[in-house]
Amino acid sequence: MKKVEIKTQITVFEGIEELPEKAKKLMLQAFEAKKDAYAPYSKFRVGAALLLENGVVVKGNNQENAAYPSGICAERVAIWKASSEFPNVKIITLAITASSSSQIVKEPVAPCGACRQTLSEYELKQQQNMEVYFMGEVGKVIKTDSLIDLLPIAFDKSFL
Repeated sequence: MKKVEIKTQITVFEGIEELPEKAKKLMLQAFEAKKDAYAPYSKFRVGAALLLENGVVVKGNNQENAAYPSGICAERVAIWKASSEFPNVKIITLAITASSSSQIVKEPVAPCGACRQTLSEYELKQQQNMEVYFMGEVGKVIKTDSLIDLLPIAFDKSFL
């Protein structure tokens, strides 16, 4: 038996005002996307914005359904939209923000497992890391340099 330690590194910003200018603008786009989320059941709205290498910003938001498993997260809406509209354009940065009607979300809200797996697929496909910034509606912002920082032991095409 051998124990292996896996380390990941994140950067924590005290608030959106500390972000680099490009990241701040992208996060504001995620805030805009969040406004159009369809979340009548959970009242939990999520917005995502992707910056592509061609300068285009693609936005997504969560879309719920009365049959809960039929809904979809903001990150997957954005990445699949980007892939369908710009299939060969690399994703540089992803910004995510979330809020709730029942409380102020002060802690950073990371992508769920399904979104991490989906985002990992596209990072692998493009053979280039994408930065990920995520936050609640106020407070700290966490940044990772790659999806692998959020999903260090990922399932990928090498297993198929």
